[in-house]
Amino acid sequence: MSDNRRSRLDTPRDTRRSLVRRPAYDADAFGSFAEQFARFMGTARFLMWMTLFVIAWMTWNTLAPGDLRFDEFPFIFLTLMLSLQASYAAPLILLAQNRQEQRDKVIAEQDRQANARAHADMEFLAREVASLRMAVGEVATRDFLRSELRGLMGDIEDLSRRGPEDEPGDVTSRGGS
Repeated sequence: MSDNRRSRLDTPRDTRRSLVRRPAYDADAFGSFAEQFARFMGTARFLMWMTLFVIAWMTWNTLAPGDLRFDEFPFIFLTLMLSLQASYAAPLILLAQNRQEQRDKVIAEQDRQANARAHADMEFLAREVASLRMAVGEVATRDFLRSELRGLMGDIEDLSRRGPEDEPGDVTSRGGS
């Protein structure tokens, strides 16, 4: 056999052509239909209409003359119809739940990413506030400046009372008095 005809496990096979074509459908449109169907089946309106339908069916097939009844045996055709409805309803409801679960996963991931960004922003802001506190600790505060100015004013008043010739040296120095 030639190397081209041998199947290898490390390379994927070409897609096979099928003799029977699978029907094409829009998955989103079908999923949307399934969600609407599941949403409708979960309402009181649906239960009311289904109950009225079953009561009408049973009443007709119980009280109507024999030749007008369409479900001769004790409601076998009704049971068959309800079973058929349930066999279609269950997969559609599961499909709707799967789509909701996928949306919930996407939303949860987006929430996780937003929380991570918010956490990083909070850590950054906490570091910035800490650095501002440290910088403010080195800055002269209003009270500190007032006390220094009061001290200088006191020195100036002392100098003005004594006169400049009484105390030699710098006027701004706060040496002992």
